Amino acid sequence: METAQLEKFRELVNAERDDVRRQLSDLGQDPDAASFEGSDFDFGFADSAQSTAERNRVLVVVEGLRERLVDINIAIDKLANGTYGLCERCGKPIGAERLEALPHTRLCSDCKSKG
Repeated sequence: METAQLEKFRELVNAERDDVRRQLSDLGQDPDAASFEGSDFDFGFADSAQSTAERNRVLVVVEGLRERLVDINIAIDKLANGTYGLCERCGKPIGAERLEALPHTRLCSDCKSKG
């Protein structure tokens, strides 16, 4: 991959990292923490089922964001060691279009579709 293209992807990955970290912070989470931290839920709320449902929704969102942040950090490491843009399964280059859409992706389209 060319230097200019790598720099473009570095900017995309860093912007994605900043966005995920901001989303975690907005949900009352420490982006650097490895696990879920309790958010302020209204446990005295008359409808405890609603409070539980909201807590579960937040847990799912936080878990997804944390998984995405792990993939983003792996992409940052790959940018540093020169392996960014290579599929982890087959070793072939990942298409630029896929990297633009998902800068943190670890698999090429073919390998991703195989499951």
